[in-house]
Amino acid sequence: MQPEPSKKYTYADYLSLDETERWEIIDGVPYMQATPSRIHQEFSGELFRQFANYLKDKPCKVYPAPFTVKLSESTIVEPDITIVCDENKLNDIGCMGSPDMVIEILSPSSRKKDNVYKLNKYEQAGVKEYWIVDPEEKYVTVYKLDEKVKYGRPCSYTEKDKIPTIFNGLKISLSGLQTINEK
Repeated sequence: MQPEPSKKYTYADYLSLDETERWEIIDGVPYMQATPSRIHQEFSGELFRQFANYLKDKPCKVYPAPFTVKLSESTIVEPDITIVCDENKLNDIGCMGSPDMVIEILSPSSRKKDNVYKLNKYEQAGVKEYWIVDPEEKYVTVYKLDEKVKYGRPCSYTEKDKIPTIFNGLKISLSGLQTINEK
């Protein structure tokens, strides 16, 4: 698909895309997803493992990318990790509506999209917790919805911290990943 500059894309367009390519649509603008790096995938795999182990036999489900999240007719994203606690939002394609938690792992090509566009879209959609993981700097920025349904001041964590989550008693560690860039 070659996007037409003047066209606004929708969920119907997303469903018609070639399944061998990964796309996101934000406010009607299509963005092709780059192939993630090895380090990106190691961070994604470790975070997924920790969440999946905790959520086993619980009502919330965790999904790794590619996993479709339809926030609106003109915003369809594929977060690196998605956690959904309301099974009524799930269908065979993915999550229709706001997930409870989303994790995006930065890549050079996704930095602005994850830190600006998606941050705003996740907040507007009511995603309770949004993590932006920087694998190069080994830190996580966590945004949580406050009582005004806005993201409050973000908290930042390093590989030395145990990161609290919206799930009672679950704290996530990046410590097993601290040597990835030291080769």
